Amino acid sequence: MRLVSWNVNGIRAVMKKDFMGSLDALATDILCLQETKAQCDQVDEALADISGYYLYTHSAVKKGYSGTAILSRQKPLSVSYGLGIEEHDQEGRVIAAEYDNFFLVTVYTPNSGSELKRLGYRQQWDIEFLKYLKVLEETKPVLVCGDLNVAHTEIDLARPKPNYNKSAGYMQEEIDGMDNLIAAGFVDTFRHINPEEIKYSWWSYRAGARQKNIGWRIDYFLSSPGLLETIDDANIHNDVLGSDHCPVSIDIKL
Repeated sequence: MRLVSWNVNGIRAVMKKDFMGSLDALATDILCLQETKAQCDQVDEALADISGYYLYTHSAVKKGYSGTAILSRQKPLSVSYGLGIEEHDQEGRVIAAEYDNFFLVTVYTPNSGSELKRLGYRQQWDIEFLKYLKVLEETKPVLVCGDLNVAHTEIDLARPKPNYNKSAGYMQEEIDGMDNLIAAGFVDTFRHINPEEIKYSWWSYRAGARQKNIGWRIDYFLSSPGLLETIDDANIHNDVLGSDHCPVSIDIKL
């Protein structure tokens, strides 16, 4: 199976940028989307011409904001939405799909914001999200994918020194949140398979950052330890255009 995660920065926008061609090229069995920026019915409408997938969507109360979706060739055993905490579930950030051997959770982690106004909220989110994952893990191993809005270590962004503790996505508090996920047993699959490779998944639209490859790796697949031996490969598809993020993937053998 191939699993792909992609922050599309607006499902209706990316549909105008050869999304269908990208989907064919990725040859994915499950596609997890973040930042759909649409209500559920609008996502359904945007993806209406895609056949062969079951579609599950979660939208924010605020229109045109946040939102997640899962397209799956195999029908999940169950699907749930949100963390079960009202404060956190207003923005459509989490979907969990249950399969025979694992839970797959897609997440669009809150951004702390250019002025870091949501950094405190982000820290609380990280605590509650980890609790949520550990509860799922009591039943089955968990795969977590999505835009986690943090570059974990210096190798994960082009310019670590000028951004450390100054920019959202590379604040120590956010790094601590990722450290806590790793300490709880979740494994960064890309770094597990490619320990030294420098590759990014997001680039600013400013100053030709993508062309210059001045990027950040903030999109991940994390795995419970029990699934690691089933993961054949982990990739970042930075040749796929259409968003300020590119897709990331894992191939699993079950």
